Amino acid sequence: MSDTRVPSSAGDTTPQSPLRELLTIAGPTVATMTSYTLMTFTDKWLVSRLGPEFVGAQGNGGVAAWVPQSIAVGTLNVINSFVAQNMGAGRADRGPAYAWNGLWLSIFFWAVVLLPLAITLPSIFLATGMDPQQAAWGGTYGQILLYGSLLNLWTRGLSQFFYGMHRAGVVMTAGIAANIVNLFISAVLIFGNGPVPADLGLFGRLCGWTGETLGLPPMGIEGSAWGTVIASGVEFLIPLAVFLGPKMNAAYHTRRAWRWSLSHVKDIGRIGWPAGLMFGNEMICWAVFMVYLVSHFGREHASAGWIAHQYMSLSFMPAVGISVACQAVVGKQIGAGRPDLAESRAWLATKLAIVYMGVCGVLFVVFRAQLVRFFIEDGTPPEISSELVRLGSMMLIATAAFQLFDATAMVMSGALRGAGDTVFAGVATVIASWVIIVCGGFFMIRVFPSLQSLGPWIAAATYIFALCLLLLGRFLTGKWKSMRLVEPPATAEA
Repeated sequence: MSDTRVPSSAGDTTPQSPLRELLTIAGPTVATMTSYTLMTFTDKWLVSRLGPEFVGAQGNGGVAAWVPQSIAVGTLNVINSFVAQNMGAGRADRGPAYAWNGLWLSIFFWAVVLLPLAITLPSIFLATGMDPQQAAWGGTYGQILLYGSLLNLWTRGLSQFFYGMHRAGVVMTAGIAANIVNLFISAVLIFGNGPVPADLGLFGRLCGWTGETLGLPPMGIEGSAWGTVIASGVEFLIPLAVFLGPKMNAAYHTRRAWRWSLSHVKDIGRIGWPAGLMFGNEMICWAVFMVYLVSHFGREHASAGWIAHQYMSLSFMPAVGISVACQAVVGKQIGAGRPDLAESRAWLATKLAIVYMGVCGVLFVVFRAQLVRFFIEDGTPPEISSELVRLGSMMLIATAAFQLFDATAMVMSGALRGAGDTVFAGVATVIASWVIIVCGGFFMIRVFPSLQSLGPWIAAATYIFALCLLLLGRFLTGKWKSMRLVEPPATAEA
């Protein structure tokens, strides 16, 4: 028989409703998971004031920098599961070792994969055959993000510790501070001591005054990238200070477990590789989708596609935050030996995500023209502006069609990951994404060329439908209930 109220935290017997427990983690986690997306949203909004062609360049460079990072981020996400299950089993002091080894793994991945890619990225972009100017802008923007990507990986890895400990408020504070820094620093660096668009109002005048006072030359799209890197550093330092602080150290010995541990690395790799494969592969397929299948129809299609993709990310990332919260709650209950409670929390999280993304879908349809125009500079020629609105509106309608299915798929993925069931989701995602997004996208272009870039968007919607059914089916089998990443609770052993 399942109980309906749970302790609010480890060692706390104060009753707490399941919804409140989930929202306590999900609220800050949603804000945090939106942080990096909001930074790129800010970058896109600011560089759109330089001209619509910069929107596509920033999008291409941003996805080229994010895709390789996503492999590491997906792998590091399982730190949440290990920390949460240890806390549920009454051994929360074992969690910091996973956080530290996540930091060490990030250094290795950055040095071996990301740094070499950063050096060669501009040449790769020029070799793709896309518009040379957009290739140059996008390559430079992505290169700078890759140089600073270690800070982002450190942030994501350490954040998983706090998610697993049900202390997401720490990471939320860091995310808010980082976005404030990013907005101001990026604007100052983009426009420097040059002219600032009048529609930025008082904020623009403040940024312009700062640029003139410091004598900074306008950096354009490069400035937006450096602003994001600086903000990522701020976002990492805040949780690091709490992690190493006297209270956290006294309770969980966070400073003692700093050394590289092969056993912990193996744990992260053993459970994390399917999650990293799933996350990274999806990003690769979406990159092919955006950079080639959509963008090769021309600048207007590229810009409209990235505008729609940016709104899709704003609906997607908070739902990812709910998924991460679900992972932490399910992990804690599995660690405590209560798979029945884990199941009920997963369904509760699914309902929450469906409500949020359902509202987003309605807004995408009702306000599609206004949402697209938000990224169009006032001085854009009318014929280009009209085409961007037409294309972006169709893409937002396609995005709205799969919001409810996307919500379900993401939460099911988080629930399975919290129990340590990662292999099925990883393999299913790889197969479905390549067959439906990539091959299906090419099929739509060849067979229905009159649809132009809308054809690939239809293929993407079909992929979300299929993935939802696969992950939901896996969850309903209940195999995940018998999985465990840590030893049973001490009370159960006694």
